[in-house]
Amino acid sequence: MPETILGGKIALHCGDALAVLRTLPPDHFHCVVTSPPYWGLRDYGVDGQLGLEQSLGEHVAIMTEVFQEVRRVLRPDGTLWLNYGDSYATSVNGRSAADTKAAGNDDRTFRDKPFSTIGPIHRGKRDGSRWGGGNNSDATLKPKDLCGIPWRVAFALQADGWWLRQDIIWSKPNPMPESIRDRFTKSHEYVFLLAKSERYYFDQEAILEDCSPSTHARMSQDVASKIGTFRANGGAKTNGPLRAVTRGSTCKIAEAGSGIKNNSSMDSALAIMSEKRNRRSVWEVTTQPFSEAHFATFPPALIEPCILAGCPVGGEVLDPFGGAGTTALVAASLGRRATQIELNPEYCRLAKTRIEAAYMGADEGRRHMAKQLGKTEDPGPLFAGIEYAPMDDMRKSIELGFKVIRERIANGGEPWTPKSTDK
Repeated sequence: MPETILGGKIALHCGDALAVLRTLPPDHFHCVVTSPPYWGLRDYGVDGQLGLEQSLGEHVAIMTEVFQEVRRVLRPDGTLWLNYGDSYATSVNGRSAADTKAAGNDDRTFRDKPFSTIGPIHRGKRDGSRWGGGNNSDATLKPKDLCGIPWRVAFALQADGWWLRQDIIWSKPNPMPESIRDRFTKSHEYVFLLAKSERYYFDQEAILEDCSPSTHARMSQDVASKIGTFRANGGAKTNGPLRAVTRGSTCKIAEAGSGIKNNSSMDSALAIMSEKRNRRSVWEVTTQPFSEAHFATFPPALIEPCILAGCPVGGEVLDPFGGAGTTALVAASLGRRATQIELNPEYCRLAKTRIEAAYMGADEGRRHMAKQLGKTEDPGPLFAGIEYAPMDDMRKSIELGFKVIRERIANGGEPWTPKSTDK
């Protein structure tokens, strides 16, 4: 049975995603927002974890099986918002995340490969068949190859019956630095929008964004005096050049119901200067650290538009790979219910504590986190406490860091002084 918090608004299941999904009712959740463990990236030290499959084909096959169950528990009008990052085929180059955390110096660089990802994409099963099958079953990942995992998973889900509706680019203004010299620094991941049915719930109005100044400037032009373009329809347009239709149009107005777009109804609507536009498919969202987690956590700003568009107020959101509970936390803050599944008992406890602390005062929340996670209330390292304040970019992080220094000096704490080895 799940543990419920916030008066039953959030249900937390601690267990294997596939096993728990099979116990959930069909056609129940309005939307799913999740980020599965990336293949071959980290060993979290938990039996049964996904992402450690010995071939990419096996990983894609298992992900397809998991999301078959996700599709079963989704309402017919439900959507799946799937975040996936890519990686390169390399040999082992670091220790596991669990070992890193035990050493007390986790830097979240995601460079610790638990095993080599070089080799056949579809390694053989014990019965002689191959994971993933397909006509390219002999394909091999070469050293330095981009694995293409997000798109392989997305296409596998599409082939399995999902409607693949959009690839959203998560653009990171503060990406992880890379010392690579023969390609560009990776600064984006994907969020795929998939649907269970051809028609699905999507609240466009809830995620509209502000129009750009150039839009207003363009709509303020005297469109009637512009020549327009003859390139429309491959140059085959026979009734004159194509010109923009905008507010106060002086073009010929057709009668409503005539089938001509520039009718009186449309002209009336365009007489009001638009202030909002449809959200674009490239989302610039700053990554945000969470000090208690030795894994990447969803930035709330990345999850919010997914929930606003995919789940009505009072509806329920599912995250089958819940981690630190960010999806559930954002869902609750937006007036939705949430169900989370997480395999790692440590992360289950972390998610519960984090969500509870979010609904307390700042000081009370910190004390609650310290008590439940077995930590002291001492501020700790020089920059401790920064993670509890919102950080939009590196500049704010630095400003907050120096604020902590000034406060410690004012309170009689010893200021930082350079060591002889510091340069």
